Amino acid sequence: MRLRTFTARSMPEAMALVRAELGSDAIILSTRGGKGAISVTAALDGPADAGEPGAPPAPDTPEVLHEALLAHGTPARLIETLLAAALELAAEEPVLALAGALDAVFSFAPLTDRRPGRPLMLVGPPGAGKTVSLAKMATRAVLAGKPPSVISADTLRAGGIAQLDALMRVLGVPLHRAETPRHLGKHVAAAPADALVLIDTAGINPYRAGDRDELADYIAAADAEPVLVLPAGGDVFDATEIARAFRALGSTRLLPTRLDMVHRLGSLLAAADAARLSFADAGITPDIGEGLTPLNPVALSRLLMPEAAGPPSPLSAEQTP
Repeated sequence: MRLRTFTARSMPEAMALVRAELGSDAIILSTRGGKGAISVTAALDGPADAGEPGAPPAPDTPEVLHEALLAHGTPARLIETLLAAALELAAEEPVLALAGALDAVFSFAPLTDRRPGRPLMLVGPPGAGKTVSLAKMATRAVLAGKPPSVISADTLRAGGIAQLDALMRVLGVPLHRAETPRHLGKHVAAAPADALVLIDTAGINPYRAGDRDELADYIAAADAEPVLVLPAGGDVFDATEIARAFRALGSTRLLPTRLDMVHRLGSLLAAADAARLSFADAGITPDIGEGLTPLNPVALSRLLMPEAAGPPSPLSAEQTP
């Protein structure tokens, strides 16, 4: 039996490919996708395609991408959008084809790309990894010879200040505590004009208006850019709603964490798409010394398709201290 999958922009176009390749006797086994990207799997009795005896033909690149995105729990509409973008490209290698589609659909803005002098404030739900991510950013700045000014507004979480203070002591960086938005504004104003100002915050419940309003006061007092820190592996619906809530507070960049602990990244793609967030850096290990990795389309594609990317580790070549 000959088995092939054809991908086209519409069902008539896909069926025309089926007939041209397999003839009118082909049996349609399945159809997937929707507007803009249709995949049709068809079979025909007879010898297998040329190649290794008895072996089925290699799947088409769009089929490989579809299966990979589906395995990550990516919403169907977003899969269709990415496949449609991939069809515009000439790349046949799956990782590069997906990278091109990601580049067309999403934006990428590493944390090094920021307005000079504007503080970076890490925000997100409780337990997202904000404090560890901030420590990694501070470590990167120290190693670059530009010690940051670090401020913590996380005065509610037990041990939150102590944890960050211990990490900053190792780096030789003073930690400033902001009990109120007014105190935060004073600390920011006192920082050197050319210093990277990093602000840690308490995790909030984005569904509670009081939590959102309090965080908005801190953001305004510091005139900071709020960067959403969101762990991978969550529910698609929850991740989308959380991202939209923080977008309303001014977040335009997404810093994913825990990428070493999960294998399904569809919630991150859905969150970035729904809230129109740019992918920034990524945390792939809890170790402070490993640092954060700036995300780009190829790095994200390798994370989504590690088997196709092959060794080394998807982000190892991109890691920075």
